Amino acid sequence: MEVILAKRAGFCFGVKRATQMAFEAAGKDHKTTFTLGPIIHSPQVVQKLEDMGVGVVKDLSGVQDGTVIIRSHGVLASEMEEAHHKQLEIVDATCPFVKKAQEYVKYLSADGYSVLVVGDADHPEVQGIVSYGGEKVYVVASGDEVCKLPKMGKMGVVAQTTQSFDNLKSVVTECLRRGGEVRVFNTICDATAVRQQEATELAQQVDCMVVIGGFNSANTRRLTEICTELQPRTHHIETADELNPDWFKGVGRVGVTAGASTPKWIIDDVLARLEDINNSH
Repeated sequence: MEVILAKRAGFCFGVKRATQMAFEAAGKDHKTTFTLGPIIHSPQVVQKLEDMGVGVVKDLSGVQDGTVIIRSHGVLASEMEEAHHKQLEIVDATCPFVKKAQEYVKYLSADGYSVLVVGDADHPEVQGIVSYGGEKVYVVASGDEVCKLPKMGKMGVVAQTTQSFDNLKSVVTECLRRGGEVRVFNTICDATAVRQQEATELAQQVDCMVVIGGFNSANTRRLTEICTELQPRTHHIETADELNPDWFKGVGRVGVTAGASTPKWIIDDVLARLEDINNSH
């Protein structure tokens, strides 16, 4: 059984940067250190930080001092203001690409645009991006949802960094059909697009796909969807322990990819387990 690992599986730039900043902060001084929300969508990384004394808080209501690490997805503008107001030491690990999206929403709102954020309304990154705008900020998951919005003279469009380009394009197309001025900032991260393209190509070449990453990771779920459409024998796992030897009976080639929040050690564990399964067949 041949195992093929996608070239860019695992940590993207923003996630790698955030985890490095978090682990560095964990080793400093003896201050109370915590992340505001999970640092990234990897339960295993979150647990590793917790073992080092870095806990997770949902909000700052009970926090009076210490060091707060801002997660890679960013936080609400009001939460950042609260952290400054409480004079907490802030380690801002917000992904620079997410930061750009926040800035564009703030700029467009201040310039009188109604802003459309293409993405998942329940995702913390999107909630953070929206919070930097004014009253007229709308989250749309697809072009179809644009039709339900009120009439707007000036529309600004940004995207959740893990969105597909095709989805952004469908929203922009619907905006253009409505007339008026449309200003678009493509805030999709290249790393996401590259991973999705690699997954598309790999899924067509193998008999089975394994996608590694947190079940709460939006970009990992999207990779799983893409692979499943092309290769029905696609399995989304978080760790090597979830691999089932029965999945690989009669399989000649296995493709492996991983979401942007998946650490290398987990990918290595999965590859080692696949080798064990292959040797035992």
